[in-house]
Amino acid sequence: MEEAVLLNQTSLVTYFRLRGLSVNQKAQIAMFSMFLIFYVLTLIGNILIIITIIYDHRLHIPMYFFLSNLSFIDVCHSTVTIPKMLRDTLSKEKLISFDACVTQMFFLHLSACTEIFLLTVMAYDRYVAICKPLQYMIVMNWKVCMLLAVALWTGGTIHSIALTSLTIKLPYCGPDEIDNFFCDVPQVIKLACSDTHVIEILIVSNSGLISVVCFVVLVVSYAVILVSLRQQISKGRRKALSTCAAHLAVVTLFLGHCIFIYSRPSTSLPEDKVVSVFFTAVTPLLNPIIYTLRNEEMKSAFNKLVGRKERKEEK
Repeated sequence: MEEAVLLNQTSLVTYFRLRGLSVNQKAQIAMFSMFLIFYVLTLIGNILIIITIIYDHRLHIPMYFFLSNLSFIDVCHSTVTIPKMLRDTLSKEKLISFDACVTQMFFLHLSACTEIFLLTVMAYDRYVAICKPLQYMIVMNWKVCMLLAVALWTGGTIHSIALTSLTIKLPYCGPDEIDNFFCDVPQVIKLACSDTHVIEILIVSNSGLISVVCFVVLVVSYAVILVSLRQQISKGRRKALSTCAAHLAVVTLFLGHCIFIYSRPSTSLPEDKVVSVFFTAVTPLLNPIIYTLRNEEMKSAFNKLVGRKERKEEK
């Protein structure tokens, strides 16, 4: 009983210290400039995609509905971590309050898990569009699209609540340094003053399993698509291959991090920070590039949007 009381009295950690990416001042200035550019480009690129899709009625089809959701998630995903990291880069003390840390973990896993589910739904959308084109608008009607959107956001919310709840129930009474530039469940639970073996197993069975299962489903889906492309004409085959290659690149970059971090025990590796940089800063920037530069419909819609804006300014 006395031990339990003592534990409760010493579990009130109010702040964590983020170790960041580097302690070298010159390196920090260089990283600040680089990540600021990444973040600004991420916001501009993804917001332009959302505006273009809303503006152009030709893009009001399931594929671009899900793409606009992906852009919105990428804006949220990068905003959860990058602004705080930019501020910390120029600060001597990289502190984050316990409540802010919990909030960051919640929204990080909400956006990440929702994106995993969304990428899986987008793979299914491409499967129906390429393998069953005549049934596409029947299978992927707007009611189905809205239900899928609600389901993936609900799934991401449940996942995030579960992981965050497991984390905040642990006692934190001593170590307060997180070996990263943002709060994440594996790094935070290592600072707990109790045995976290069971929690680690639950994390692997939750986040790790979701990542691996969705990755397998995605790879199988694109394998089926590639097999079906053998029977299509060359022009349609090239367009479909381009779309699938773009999707597969996003899937590999994004899910690669999730599998690497969440499918093993909470141990720090030198590669963790590099992988985390790609996860939080690079992938959200690459998504608008991958989905628009090789997409003629998006480029045409964007040029139309810019052209209309220029005409209004001339008037």
